[in-house]
Amino acid sequence: ENAENMYFFSDLALTLNEPEERVAPTDSRLRPDQRLMESGRWDEANVEKQRLEEKQRAVRRRREAEAVEALEEGKDYEGYIPLWFERKVDPMTGELICVYKGGYWEAKDKQDWSICPDIF
Repeated sequence: ENAENMYFFSDLALTLNEPEERVAPTDSRLRPDQRLMESGRWDEANVEKQRLEEKQRAVRRRREAEAVEALEEGKDYEGYIPLWFERKVDPMTGELICVYKGGYWEAKDKQDWSICPDIF
């Protein structure tokens, strides 16, 4: 019903980005630029999106500099390590996959997001 006004998305597709309480502060549904866009505040959303992208670039530049410094000092540099997933080789296909390593649901139950980075 009313699909032509909803870009012909299904009900499921329309609700996938609905806010949810008690999620990690890194949940993409909390992106401030996306929330502004969904409110129809396009100019503010674009400014916010640019701010977020520059913040991401700054983090990437910092990590790259840390990696160079570690290399120059002969030290290992781990770089970014995902919180909830780890990369493994699928024994059946030989492809690199991401496997849940635990911790998210426990953090959600406790509402302890202290290990989450400030990405927004």
